[in-house]
Amino acid sequence: MKDLTKVVTGPKTRFSYANVWEPRKFKGDRAKYSICLIIPKEDGETLSKVEKAIAEAYRQGQEKLTVNGKTAALSSLTLPLRDGDMDKREDSVYHHAYYINARSDMPPGIVDGSLNRITEKSGFYSGCYGRASIHFYAFNYDGKMGIACGLNNLQKLADGPVLGNWSTPEEDFGDEIFG
Repeated sequence: MKDLTKVVTGPKTRFSYANVWEPRKFKGDRAKYSICLIIPKEDGETLSKVEKAIAEAYRQGQEKLTVNGKTAALSSLTLPLRDGDMDKREDSVYHHAYYINARSDMPPGIVDGSLNRITEKSGFYSGCYGRASIHFYAFNYDGKMGIACGLNNLQKLADGPVLGNWSTPEEDFGDEIFG
């Protein structure tokens, strides 16, 4: 039976905040592996699958989302799909895109386009492109309710400019040669 809460994104998803090699601790939570998936708005197929999976996670999570006999409306919940044009106006990487933060207790499987395992940290980084296997689930934790996104696996399909404040030694020192 097909898991209706699982989605494999299209191949033009860009990866950001790739904490996929070592888990990272978030606001009092335990350390988790995580990544931000930047999905172009023109990838209607992926966005449609995400919306359907979120609706299914809501349907399956009714028990968690019910308080005092009343189920919270989907529109009142914290949802994982965010509009980059609204939430990240200052960062051009998110323009004309939606984004999803996905997390996992377990390290994701990371492969290339031929399904060969990527084991070197330099082989997968914030800025590269590919596909992600993710799943959605309902949560009711510490007074907050919503739908969250879990991270399964990642497939790198193309290189891209590194995101963040990282530079190479050549970029930093290449304009002046001493010696």
